[in-house]
Amino acid sequence: MNEKLWNANYCKVMTANFSLFFAFYLLTPLLPLYLSETFGATKDVIGLVLSGYTVMALCSRPMSGYIVDRFDRKTVLLVFYLLFFVFFAGYLAVSTLLLFAVVRTLHGAPYGSLTVANSTMAIDVLPSSRRNEGIGYYGLSNNLAMAIAPTVGLYVYHRTGDFRLLFWMALLIAGFGFIVDSTVKAPKRLRASSDSKDKISLDRFFLLRGWLMAVNMVFFGFCFGVLSNYLAIYCSEVMGKTSGTGSYFALLSVGLMASRLQGSRGLREGRLTRNAAEGVLLSSLGYTLFVVFPNDFGYYASALLIGMGNGHMWPAFQNMMISVASHNRRGTANSTILVSWDIGMGIGVLIGGVIAEHFGYTAAFAVVAAMQIIGTLMFYASTRSFFEARRLR
Repeated sequence: MNEKLWNANYCKVMTANFSLFFAFYLLTPLLPLYLSETFGATKDVIGLVLSGYTVMALCSRPMSGYIVDRFDRKTVLLVFYLLFFVFFAGYLAVSTLLLFAVVRTLHGAPYGSLTVANSTMAIDVLPSSRRNEGIGYYGLSNNLAMAIAPTVGLYVYHRTGDFRLLFWMALLIAGFGFIVDSTVKAPKRLRASSDSKDKISLDRFFLLRGWLMAVNMVFFGFCFGVLSNYLAIYCSEVMGKTSGTGSYFALLSVGLMASRLQGSRGLREGRLTRNAAEGVLLSSLGYTLFVVFPNDFGYYASALLIGMGNGHMWPAFQNMMISVASHNRRGTANSTILVSWDIGMGIGVLIGGVIAEHFGYTAAFAVVAAMQIIGTLMFYASTRSFFEARRLR
């Protein structure tokens, strides 16, 4: 029987996810400018203030995976979404840099938790026969928001110069997402048990059955962390390009969306390792081209290839992690894959900056290409067989 993929609940969860990421990315490229113009913050202070959000999101995810699995999932989802919505109002209320830093840092906790809770709800409302494919499509809502929201935010700011208007927009969009999620009907058979005898252990916060896949994902997160944070500086100092960063990420988003659509059949048929293998190879080619050809060809070709690679790899790895977890560990599985990516990105930002400071940005991106290739070899040599040996469904 061919079960329906695009059921009402799945569409609602995807819409809420799009709203979540649209509200997030609407402000992201403009917050450094806001802090500079409004509070006169210096570059190092801006970096410190904004990094708190990421750190808090990373810290919240392991616990949120446990909470999503331990308690009623819809209730948990709505609590996290409500908090995410309310903190946008905090940006409208703050009047000092310190207060903004506090609000922004605390806002990272519901964001990190909400990404886990909403993706877990998406898994719950999908028919089991279409789950792999559905998770792949689910990521399109992230990619669309990432491609559209920054452009909208920059357009509104250039037309009005009004940051408060942008904060109101983010608040209303997040509120819309909360309302949509509140209408989702969570299947009762998939709600997590609240049995008081359920023991708390490391496996409730980190999926030990998927540890090697998590380690492998750290390598790929490292690469994207360096790329996303140092691309503009690399272009300026190495390639002499003063523009084109926006076009790079637009092409990367096109690659992401195209590969998710193209790879949906493989996911539907359960060819998870094949999709992952194609993804890591495409990304390796992309990062290598970026380093070997520091010109327009290498620059834009790498964007498309890395986007296509990540678009194949991400849903495949997420499905692989979920496939080694029991149904009452889905939240933990989701948080594990997200945390491993975040850890990789954080290490990449730190190590990439150190390498760039001492040896230059060309060396930093050469290390990125090497790390991607090492991660790819690791997948072929170990991770693929590790997954197959532990796969539950």
